[in-house]
Amino acid sequence: MKEPDMTQLELPKVSQLARSILDEVETAVIGKRDALTMVLSGILAGGHVLLEDFPGLGKTLAARSFAQTLGLDFARAQFTPDLLPADLTGSFIFDQRVNEFSFRKGPLFTGLLLADEINRTPPKTQAALLEAMQERQVTIEGETFALDAPFHVLATANPVEYEGTYPLPEAQLDRFMIQVSFGYPTLDEEWDVLHRRLDRQREEQTLRGIIDAPTLLDMQAAVEQVTVDESVGRYCVALATATRSHAHVLMGSSPRGSLALMLVARSFAVIAGRDYVTPEDVKAVATAVLAHRIAVKPELWMSNASGASVVAAVLASVPTPAALEPDNA
Repeated sequence: MKEPDMTQLELPKVSQLARSILDEVETAVIGKRDALTMVLSGILAGGHVLLEDFPGLGKTLAARSFAQTLGLDFARAQFTPDLLPADLTGSFIFDQRVNEFSFRKGPLFTGLLLADEINRTPPKTQAALLEAMQERQVTIEGETFALDAPFHVLATANPVEYEGTYPLPEAQLDRFMIQVSFGYPTLDEEWDVLHRRLDRQREEQTLRGIIDAPTLLDMQAAVEQVTVDESVGRYCVALATATRSHAHVLMGSSPRGSLALMLVARSFAVIAGRDYVTPEDVKAVATAVLAHRIAVKPELWMSNASGASVVAAVLASVPTPAALEPDNA
């Protein structure tokens, strides 16, 4: 595949396209601009996103909407207890016409994969997905198949039903760059959902394609031009490090967390129209990036202690670097 031209897109153009993408997605997922911005920041940073929320709050709709606006091939895998790794990766099928085995690709071979209810399938199948997420390839019967770029996974999980589920281990949760929740809409937002459904007189929604797959790769390459001052980079490290020594924590964020914090903050800054990262960008994405990487001590499970509360405490305790001016960033 042709490498994206690092100079093809300027950052102001990337920022404009990102806002257009969010505007279009928000016509379907109403009133969730902040959460949608976080999802797009994860995608522009080259990562995968875990959407954990109650049923019916737009997780699947958001994934499908991003696929349409980003111009990516879309596949959905409904995770069930009987789903096998080969159901995701594909397998070799004997073709009687040519008297040989041929490889039939699974849903992993797409641009954006919706892994629906990832916590409902056994660990073996979860591991097959997470290996593909990390390595961007699958190995079947000794033969390796590379996944085309861009490749992103938007996985959903239900946080309230535990019967018949297989929660992701913390080490595997770490593979997701960010975790996002949409939450319930306001009264006006919920009425807007109903009102728009009445206006269009059909259930399905079709969004405009704002960009295509090569343009997304160019946007991701352009984000690499964003300036990160050393003080901001060290702030990312300090936040991740502080999660490891918090009194409520069994296991804190790994260095992968501090790296993800910096990468997502860069994308967040670009969407905001800047070519440099501020400490406020880091704070804005910290919960989405770090909370799911933190394991709270078992004796605190029945309390209000959580990964999010630990991140909030860390943000309050770790000194914030001095504000950066554009000329100094």
